Amino acid sequence: MAQPQHLILASGSPRRLELLRQAGIEPERLMPMDLDETPRRSEHPRSLARRLSGEKAEAARAAIRGDPVWGGHSHILAADTVVAVGRRIVPKAELVDEASNALYLLSGRSHRVFTGLCLITPNGTVRQKVVETRVRFKRLSKDEIESYLASGQWRGKAGGYAIQGLAGSFVVKLVGSYTNVVGLPLYETVGLLTGEGYDVHFKWLEGN
Repeated sequence: MAQPQHLILASGSPRRLELLRQAGIEPERLMPMDLDETPRRSEHPRSLARRLSGEKAEAARAAIRGDPVWGGHSHILAADTVVAVGRRIVPKAELVDEASNALYLLSGRSHRVFTGLCLITPNGTVRQKVVETRVRFKRLSKDEIESYLASGQWRGKAGGYAIQGLAGSFVVKLVGSYTNVVGLPLYETVGLLTGEGYDVHFKWLEGN
């Protein structure tokens, strides 16, 4: 009998969980890792996304080390999304002022969304990848920004917006992965998992 597969998602993001489910992947365990996400001095946005995703995955591995059920039997997947204008990192919006500042900065401009992926396999192999998407917003009026802030959809989002919600109407152009902007690039994520022996299709065969 085949060894059962365990997938741990080192994230509490409902968006990432929903994207995995969209691809027919259901993690057996969610392990949000509460880490300091402050960028280092002069740290490039791409480097920040890569570092934080790696640190989250390593923290999850440390948490299950020695566990007879999870330790040594699990694929651990972590991700971190960073929004940037040039080299300027746009922080995750937790306060309305942070979201307002982000939207005024992004208004009428192009920005980049980086998602770092880190996969640690049951045998300890570490695989990392950073996916980049370029997004251009239309010029936002004061009324649009204030209305969007009132919606609350910015809360906890990198760059102060959620493209899968109302802010989708702000996008003039997108080059690259749409799901990357939502929070988890599915093509690259599935590629990492299948490349390291995780059968992403076994639940497809069960049907709905």
